[in-house]
Amino acid sequence: MKLAVAAVALALAASPADYVASHQQPDGGFAEPGGQSDPALTAWATLGLTATGRRPAVSPAAYLTSRPAPGAADLALRILALRALGEDTTADVGRLESLRLGDGRIGPLVNSTIWGVLALRAAGRPAGTSIRYLLRAQRRSGGWSWYSRGGTDSNDTAAAVQALRASGISRRSRPIRRALVYLRSLQRPDGGFALVEGRPSDTQSTAWAIQAFVAAGSPPGKGPFRYLARLRRSDGSYRYSKSHVSTPVWVTAQVLPALARRPFPLR
Repeated sequence: MKLAVAAVALALAASPADYVASHQQPDGGFAEPGGQSDPALTAWATLGLTATGRRPAVSPAAYLTSRPAPGAADLALRILALRALGEDTTADVGRLESLRLGDGRIGPLVNSTIWGVLALRAAGRPAGTSIRYLLRAQRRSGGWSWYSRGGTDSNDTAAAVQALRASGISRRSRPIRRALVYLRSLQRPDGGFALVEGRPSDTQSTAWAIQAFVAAGSPPGKGPFRYLARLRRSDGSYRYSKSHVSTPVWVTAQVLPALARRPFPLR
């Protein structure tokens, strides 16, 4: 019995950062188990590891810059990851700024604008008219959606809170306070947060909510962290939810900044 307990304790010693780091590929990218390197996953893994103060064993910068970033959100995610590594992003930032439309949108979506603002702030650039666009895009519920006519969700709302806070919007402002109320409406009795109304808690939505509350200077409470702890697996990875295991590298990478209590953009 003692040997069994010791074996379990040893298995649990694998950290989430160790799990993510172990999935870096020879080309510098990151992949899900049995898969190939993917640019978006590589950016998320980079952000997750650097949030914990850890660098990938091999810099993923060359891999990231050698892959296409066809859309504004793809480009913004790459900028965030490269800036977290301390890399120069002048060319990418110039391209991102060129995608800003007359109404302040960066790219075609509310989501791409949120990520565009985060990327610009990571690079030390002003968000400009994009902040007014995001403030106008907030719904009556206090949340934000993926696109202008879509339903609100916790993930886009949490990212919008981080973008607004990074752009100097006060944590006491009405948009931030309304957003936090909306997020709390999606917290479930198990302590986790759901993506949308009517859905159960999931790991990524919970991690996003934690980052939003930290960015807003509001305690997330113990419940979300306890929920995440229950979904941690023996290899250091996290389940997507109580009933599903999927894309464990991506899920775990997105949990890491929340565990470190570090909102985006990483400073």
